[in-house]
Amino acid sequence: MAEEAKWYVVHTYSGYENAVAAAVMKAAENRRMTDLIMDVNIPMETVTEITDSGEKTVERKIFPGYVLVKMILTDDSWHLVHNVRGATGFVGSDGKAIPLTEEEILSLGVERREISVAYQLGDTVRVSDGPLTGFNGVVEELEPEKNRVRVVVSMFGRETPVDLELDQVEVIKD
Repeated sequence: MAEEAKWYVVHTYSGYENAVAAAVMKAAENRRMTDLIMDVNIPMETVTEITDSGEKTVERKIFPGYVLVKMILTDDSWHLVHNVRGATGFVGSDGKAIPLTEEEILSLGVERREISVAYQLGDTVRVSDGPLTGFNGVVEELEPEKNRVRVVVSMFGRETPVDLELDQVEVIKD
């Protein structure tokens, strides 16, 4: 099967998200369909609530009534998910499931991409893209999860910190 697994959104009855997620994985295991249904995710956020009794940290569902399923969409996998008790169907148009885009997946934090850069704090780098192309600077901050690097560049005799994307700088090789 050459098709790649994608993330789909399944609508559930309110409060049934955990039950649907568990039932989908259990049904996939029972029917030996774990090659088609790989993962189930309920996007959560950690929130600090301030009440009369003090601060309390709680996990809250970002999208109540929805569950994300990573699967290869076939008739069998569609029927398995669609027939789970508590699931009302896939999000899409005309009854067709529409997968999430890469940008949506990354913004939801469902999947993490491992980002490796060839430089680290204190390294001298050259700006390779953007309005400051050709300038050299020193890496002051590095935030791979935000795709951001702060480089201190010397412009007009002054040290100026500049925020750039990770791929806009490269290590200067000796």
